[in-house]
Amino acid sequence: MKTRLAILALVALIFATPVLALLWMTAVPGRSHEGPLPALTPAQVQLSTRLRTHVEAIAREPHNLGHPEALERAATYLEATLAGMGYAVIRQPFDGGRARNLEVVIDPADPKAPTLVVGAHYDSAFTAPGANDNATGTAAVLELARTLADLRGKAAVRIRLVLFVNEEPPFFQTDRMGSLVHANRLKASGERVDGMFSLETLGYYSDRPGSQRYPFPLSLLYPDTGNFVAFVGTTGSRNLVRRTVGAFRAVAPFPSVGGTAPAFVQGIDWSDHWAFEQNGIPALMITDTAPFRYPHYHRRTDTPDKIDYDRLARVVTGLEQVIRRWRAAD
Repeated sequence: MKTRLAILALVALIFATPVLALLWMTAVPGRSHEGPLPALTPAQVQLSTRLRTHVEAIAREPHNLGHPEALERAATYLEATLAGMGYAVIRQPFDGGRARNLEVVIDPADPKAPTLVVGAHYDSAFTAPGANDNATGTAAVLELARTLADLRGKAAVRIRLVLFVNEEPPFFQTDRMGSLVHANRLKASGERVDGMFSLETLGYYSDRPGSQRYPFPLSLLYPDTGNFVAFVGTTGSRNLVRRTVGAFRAVAPFPSVGGTAPAFVQGIDWSDHWAFEQNGIPALMITDTAPFRYPHYHRRTDTPDKIDYDRLARVVTGLEQVIRRWRAAD
């Protein structure tokens, strides 16, 4: 009898362990917004218009090292936009000077304060103009720079707003990836970093049931309607993911999901957050889930007319509030 009970207990443990592990990885605080979205505020209406302007300027043509003149036009637009906000733009050239990351810094009140990195890649894939992937993330960084400018010299953390190049193949997860170049140098500097937000493919939403897909087994837990923004990372960044999702849900009336998974799960580390995790820096991706929702991913049809700028504005507004409050309650 004891042997039989022991066997049954072992079988139960074998089956229960993966379920418990999955629940542990995907549990996040707070509740996602449900029901109709509130009317846009006047500030969000203006933000939507500015976001559209940025995306149309950046994604009018393929821009990467395969299209160097177009990449230079995109970089020049980004530099001019940030400089027009009063920032000193820091260039980080690499790859023999053919590529450069762009960075602006919002200094904290206390020089010893830790750093929060918020970044997005501005290159497009292959022959895609890259409106959603990733002019939307790039536009979000530009507008966060605008709306957070009043924190210069007063922020609770040092905010590094970075636009990376060479995220797309053939450079992805190689030593020529712009975010890895940046993360390596940041790690070598000894600067204390709270975490990194990678803003990746943020502008496509659908209210149609069945519009959302996932890699297995995440499809067992998450909704099948692609009307939400997702906060994802590997299990090593679980604390950061949970903290960020909870903070977003506290301030943003917009549907959201969040969770972590091992890096081998498809899509979990498919952005610039990967580079920071290689350096031991907690990092997450904030995304509309890209190829798991967006039918124009890495295609020539990834054009500015596909973007929902109003919902993108809602997400950017929520992220602004999350960043403003970072460490405020610590």
